[in-house]
Amino acid sequence: MTKNKTGGTTTTGNFPYPFRTGWALLLLAINFLVAAYYFNIIQ
Repeated sequence: MTKNKTGGTTTTGNFPYPFRTGWALLLLAINFLVAAYYFNIIQ
């Protein structure tokens, strides 16, 4: 396994950060949905 100078895992342009941010926002939205269901805010 080789290390690159930037310290990132991949150097494929600007792909990893928007992809990672999109998944983080999706999981956060699901988390709030489950929390709202748990606290009986939605039925």
